[in-house]
Amino acid sequence: MLSLNKMSGRISVAAMGALLATAVGLSPLSADEVITWRVQSHWPSASSSYGDSLELLRDTVDERTDGRLKLELHPAGSLFSFGEIFSAVSRGVIPMGTISPAYEMDRLSTAGIAFGLPGAFQETWEAVYFFKHMGFEDMIREEAAEYDVFYATEKVYPTEMVAKEPIESLADFRGLNIRSSGTLQTFLTETGAAASMIPGEELYSALQTGIVDGAHWGAVQGAQSMSLYEVARYHVRPPLNIGGIDAWVINQEALDDLPDDIRTVLLDAIEEQFWWRTTEYMYQEQVALAQAMAEEGVELINLPDDVQARMVEVGEKMWEEQARESERAAEAIDMLRELLADLGYID
Repeated sequence: MLSLNKMSGRISVAAMGALLATAVGLSPLSADEVITWRVQSHWPSASSSYGDSLELLRDTVDERTDGRLKLELHPAGSLFSFGEIFSAVSRGVIPMGTISPAYEMDRLSTAGIAFGLPGAFQETWEAVYFFKHMGFEDMIREEAAEYDVFYATEKVYPTEMVAKEPIESLADFRGLNIRSSGTLQTFLTETGAAASMIPGEELYSALQTGIVDGAHWGAVQGAQSMSLYEVARYHVRPPLNIGGIDAWVINQEALDDLPDDIRTVLLDAIEEQFWWRTTEYMYQEQVALAQAMAEEGVELINLPDDVQARMVEVGEKMWEEQARESERAAEAIDMLRELLADLGYID
């Protein structure tokens, strides 16, 4: 995990925001008053994002609030299952958690789009532009607010598979059992594989014992941090999607009850960390892949043309299905098509 000295050196906006809050007369807690929030994560402690994202936020907030807001971290499954985190935050049982929008598609009509539609973005920066500049994040945030939840995208990155055996044809692909989630579970199933959801803490054993033949958990870093290359040494490209695959969820009442200066620190740290972690993640992906290939014998393979062609067909169908989820989802799909047309990807 990166040191706090590095973090404080590269992020100064939130610190300035906290100073400004003090200057205009907001009332901070006294030095001996401490707020402790339990934070249930969907990441196992072994996952790279548990340290690089969750522990980083905890340490940043602790430093900038002089210890007045403590984030008490709980890895996947320790308090609630991955599918219960959003509800627990919504009901105020815990004030904060991390989730994937893939787990909330029944509640949030734009969650599938947030997770990342197959065949949409070709580069990570395009997804960043869609979320932050075009306003998609505001759309899913409005939906989450209906459940008294503040929603913030943690970072944007690609999802890539690992496989136990090479995939040389569509017939090979159709014979695979793949661990998946969200829109990608539907996507991979309709492309021909048998896709099923398995919690992160059970993923390694599922690959090891042959319950599944392949899986996605982030991309290279996710696979490496979970030791998946020990049991599945083929890394598969192109990406299945690029999206806001992880998110922070905060109970709105708990957020509103924070002293103004502490709330400013927390929200600014989350926003700044989005930009830092998105860029850092892509750098770390390349480093991790080179390391995995050199030290673990990982082979980088590309899906054959017939599989990719089938994925394009299925992806186009899924876009239409997502647009029918709600008026807001239809608006988001129109916005996405507008961006991709501007980029020359579609007519």
